[in-house]
Amino acid sequence: MDVTSPTQKRPSRLERTWKKISILLESRVATVGLVMVFLWVLVAFVSLFWTPYDPNATDFVQNLPPNSTNWLGTDHLGRDLMSRLMQGTQVILLKTRLPGGRTSIPGGVAIWGVFGSLLVGSILGLNAGYRRGWWDQVIMQGLDALIAFPRIVLYLVVIAALGQGDLVVILAITITGAPGVGRLARSLALDIQTRDYIRAAETRAESVWFIMFREILPNARGPLLVDAMLRVGYAIFMIGTLGFLGIGLPPPDPDWGSMVNEARKYIFINQLAVIWPALAISSLVIGLNLFADGLREEITRFQN
Repeated sequence: MDVTSPTQKRPSRLERTWKKISILLESRVATVGLVMVFLWVLVAFVSLFWTPYDPNATDFVQNLPPNSTNWLGTDHLGRDLMSRLMQGTQVILLKTRLPGGRTSIPGGVAIWGVFGSLLVGSILGLNAGYRRGWWDQVIMQGLDALIAFPRIVLYLVVIAALGQGDLVVILAITITGAPGVGRLARSLALDIQTRDYIRAAETRAESVWFIMFREILPNARGPLLVDAMLRVGYAIFMIGTLGFLGIGLPPPDPDWGSMVNEARKYIFINQLAVIWPALAISSLVIGLNLFADGLREEITRFQN
């Protein structure tokens, strides 16, 4: 019989973290997605301290093609496209502007919106799946009612009621995303609550909240994290859609959807002004989807 030596060291936190990352990097799909996402996150961090020019200044000739001064060209107002693309990543990934526009908090609109939907959906789904009975009936009827509405309609209702703003978009993403997260959390809770360690916790007379958040949730975090990663991509795409419709994130900081909306009027003169922000949205969403797919494959393989 093998006995672990008392002198053997336990892996450090850094070693355990690297082991998890190395498992993830075994998936080529996840690696490609991670690289694409990392590049955009890097662009967002760089833009906090430096952009080639002021993103909102009309310093150049209108509709310039790419050149040695403006690497991606200029838009119809003579603004540098590269600077506007760089700053657009901040709003999505790194900062959320508070009302008034003078202050902001760390974390982009898409990140906070998905975090809100994950928090609300997990609480509702765990209560519905573990408590069951009338809890399940009431919660799921409410979530099903929200799912019955098209997402764009819910976005329009929230924004029409509360006005434009970063926090309003976060609230809209939370409301539209919570039903899907709730249904997933409920299905996971229904499966996990049949396990022996749940019976043991109930035998110890643990509280319902302790069982849900200390026993069920840690064992359901894998699928929930994968779903959240996918939802970040959906949120970015929806932010772009709202910006294209002119009801998304307010100025002065540009967002990619509003850039497409402004440039489409001059598409026959300057196609690149539309192509660059559209490529930015699609590449980031594809990267997040690839990373989530690879992460799901590795989690499933590791569990098996």
